[in-house]
Amino acid sequence: MQENLSKQYLLLDGIPVLVHTLRVFQKSHTIDEIFLIVPENDIEFARQHIVEKYSISKVSRIVKGGRERQDSVRHGINVLEGDHNIIIIHDGVRPFITEEIVQAAFVEASREKAVTVGVPVKDTVKSVDGRGWVAETLDRNRLWLIQTPQAFTRDVIKKAYEDAYRDNYYGTDDASLVERIGINVKVIHGSYDNIKITTKNDLVLAEILIKKFKKGM
Repeated sequence: MQENLSKQYLLLDGIPVLVHTLRVFQKSHTIDEIFLIVPENDIEFARQHIVEKYSISKVSRIVKGGRERQDSVRHGINVLEGDHNIIIIHDGVRPFITEEIVQAAFVEASREKAVTVGVPVKDTVKSVDGRGWVAETLDRNRLWLIQTPQAFTRDVIKKAYEDAYRDNYYGTDDASLVERIGINVKVIHGSYDNIKITTKNDLVLAEILIKKFKKGM
């Protein structure tokens, strides 16, 4: 982003992106507790200017993050307790998640142990070799763009992370760690609006989407 603030604290419709995200989980009847994972230096800022200022009462812990995203999630998993049954993991910079998708992920994880949301690929996708030549045109009917939230039973995600760190393995998402231990991951429909804000162009698109969401309220 090349901004002074981390992307999760940038303003979207006058409110930090992270707050938009947290409010969905705050309102969801599915969610009992929220563990907010942020860089260590941000913990007090997040407490005062995100959780307390915007009354996100379901945040029961603010956990120190790690070097990589996977390290941060691991820190959250390490403080889970015995009464935490279904674990839903979501990126703070995906503010257009809906309560309906959160509920669907929870229900499916309760049945299948592991679930991720995603959307079918619209464009043609080609595999390209190291010299820039097309190696193969892939069947887009079998290809999905994976998003968060991803939801798992506690025992499955804990084992996936334990095995990954034992083997010094880093995956591209939480589901890939679960796939690695031989657990099937169910994919359910997310939303094309469920964008991840990582660039300035994403923030411009987010400003358009927030107007659409407000009109739909």
